[in-house]
Amino acid sequence: MKTSGDEFRRSSKEGGCSRQFSQVLFQLVLAFLCHISPTCAQQGDLPPGYAFHEPRDYFFYNALLDLRDLNERTAGQSGFVHLSPEGEFLRGDGTPIRFWACGTEEFSADQLELTRHARFLAKIGVNMVRLHTQIGSDADAPELKEVNEKEIDNIRRAVAAFRRVGIYVTISPYWAHDRPAARWGIKGYENEGDLYGLLFFDPTLQEGYKSWVRKLYDGMNPYTGVPLASDPGVAIIQIQNEDGMFFWTIDALKAPQKIVLGKLFGQWLVKKYGSLASAADAWDAPRQTGDHFAGGDVEILSVWQWTQAQHGGMGRRLADQLQFFADTQRNFYADMVRFYRDELGCRQLINCSNWITADPRRLNDVERYTNTVGDVMAVNKYFTGVHVGANNGWRIDSGDYFTNHPGVLNPWDLPTNLKQVVGHPMIVTETTWVSPMDDQDEGPFLVSAYESLTGVAGCYWFTATEDRYDTDPLFPFTDAHGQHPIRKWTCSTPALMGNFPAAALMYREGYVQQGSPVIVENRPLADLWRRKLPIISENMPFDPNRMSGQPGEQTPLADADNPLAFLVGPVKVKYGGDPAQNKIADLNPYIDYQKKIVSSNTGQIRLDYNIGLCTINAPAAQGACGFLEKAGPIHLGTVDITSSNSQATILAVSMDGRPLDRSQRVLVQMGTPVRLAGWEQTPADFTDGDGNAHHGFQIQRLGESPWMIQSPLATITVRNANLTKVIVLDWAGYETRELPLVKVRGGVRFVFPERAGYVVLE
Repeated sequence: MKTSGDEFRRSSKEGGCSRQFSQVLFQLVLAFLCHISPTCAQQGDLPPGYAFHEPRDYFFYNALLDLRDLNERTAGQSGFVHLSPEGEFLRGDGTPIRFWACGTEEFSADQLELTRHARFLAKIGVNMVRLHTQIGSDADAPELKEVNEKEIDNIRRAVAAFRRVGIYVTISPYWAHDRPAARWGIKGYENEGDLYGLLFFDPTLQEGYKSWVRKLYDGMNPYTGVPLASDPGVAIIQIQNEDGMFFWTIDALKAPQKIVLGKLFGQWLVKKYGSLASAADAWDAPRQTGDHFAGGDVEILSVWQWTQAQHGGMGRRLADQLQFFADTQRNFYADMVRFYRDELGCRQLINCSNWITADPRRLNDVERYTNTVGDVMAVNKYFTGVHVGANNGWRIDSGDYFTNHPGVLNPWDLPTNLKQVVGHPMIVTETTWVSPMDDQDEGPFLVSAYESLTGVAGCYWFTATEDRYDTDPLFPFTDAHGQHPIRKWTCSTPALMGNFPAAALMYREGYVQQGSPVIVENRPLADLWRRKLPIISENMPFDPNRMSGQPGEQTPLADADNPLAFLVGPVKVKYGGDPAQNKIADLNPYIDYQKKIVSSNTGQIRLDYNIGLCTINAPAAQGACGFLEKAGPIHLGTVDITSSNSQATILAVSMDGRPLDRSQRVLVQMGTPVRLAGWEQTPADFTDGDGNAHHGFQIQRLGESPWMIQSPLATITVRNANLTKVIVLDWAGYETRELPLVKVRGGVRFVFPERAGYVVLE
């Protein structure tokens, strides 16, 4: 539910003189403490546009674009975030709240940098951050229960800093990747390495985990005066990051732990069948080499077997193993929820995990079912093309190959295309338009539009890497062919963060209508164990750190199992329900397979995946993204757009809650492709790690700072007779000049200015 325009205006005036005094005091403190960096000398334009130079911002009250007042004065001031009966986020006072979110690496920065960072994020529309870290000891700890005291202190400082600007926090304290288990007493893990799968059944690691989070949540936070367990500024606790028993990593369990898991499986089978001999009779399948039923040993079969169609005795055996894995994982999460609630006294919402499976069609619903003992569903889901290079998991090198993958041409891959579990909010705890694609400016537009339509409750951009924009994303400590590599996992770029404000305002204020469900599937649990195919499934997310090759290809089909259904309206699932209650809408009124056009069932979003154009046409938000020059003139309800940019994003949103044709203040934001100065790429054919052929580009030169922004080339008409002037803003949201405008019938027309990302019409 959106906040009304009146509430928005009231919040911006709330506090009167005391609010202005606090802002001025904040500015004076920053001016005194900060090293004032001179503005970079203006460089001549380099093709294809102009150099990005962010002004140093001291957050003065006269900024025309500052979304800080969308946030509460203090995060959690009315109590803990909780859920409505329908599974929607509510503030402590019961007011619905939507989260525009990002991850951040800056929570370990010094206090001044952290303070600046929090204020910057609030200004561009962020009201939730995720702190993804490891709080267990990162050294060769003699005791498993030892914690990383410095990291716990960083988390506590960050919670306090973000609270002060109305930003809530999600805490992710554990990841099974690359843990120092050498002296922890876990058989088979005497060397440092990955601990995937162990947390779900190994009592030693579970006790270590509990001791770590007890230290984090029980201890007094010296920066707030309350323990994190009692802090409503912490909205969501994530039990663990990117691990599950239904992904390929479970096959990498060391032999001693596979034997332990097999014995636990044997005990589970005895409870179900009375004996292992009876289980073997029920399966009527060939014995496996690791089956030693007399000693209670049952071989654990590979995840690969679940990805195949299996019938007869092998199918029955795999169904039992799948149910056993599900019970094991679900019971662990249930125990952890109890631990957080009853022993630590945490009142925050709890998310169990955010991971994927080896087969979205056969296994995703099993993974999600195990997570329903928590409050919040989550997944990590990136939007990416192909990137081939020796270090493609973490950096971009000269000589690397890549393909572009525009969302407007590949909408079935959007990270918002998610089956949502009835009664639980769904969040995407990591997402981004992954570098080195050219198409990043479309990301915030498309995410804002489609999470609004589908009811996805928040996408966390991965990840903020500086206190403001990352204007120098090079790794200076190494080189590739004589050039410094580029940081890959950052959203702190003008292409992404520069397009946050209008997208965040549109989403958080609910300007785009949520659709009615197009599919509601009820799935009996027995169907999950048998791996019966669902009505619809999500695409396999692509993660270059876990997978080789390329993102999966999808061809839209004219039936219910169609990835385009996610672009029409919400897709829901209920576990343990009656399939007779399934609801499947007729998609034909919304999908034109011949013209390749899909429309939302609200009538407010239209995507042409033939041309590559997405438009939003809602009363208080209108715009277009994609291949605008190819699309030609675009006529929306109040806004007309003509652009000769081959690719761009333009979004007009009301700043006072009124429809655009009556608003007294309208923000117009334009994004175009961004590269470092001197970047060079050439067309190239190449193959990926799986031998798949691609046509894309090879990077010849990485370039250096500053970012170069392709010049905006657009004429925009807004049919609103109230508007009399066009104010150009700098990248910090302050007025720089007024533009000449042309009065047209019922409104105004202007040419979007160069060297600006934002214009305000008044």
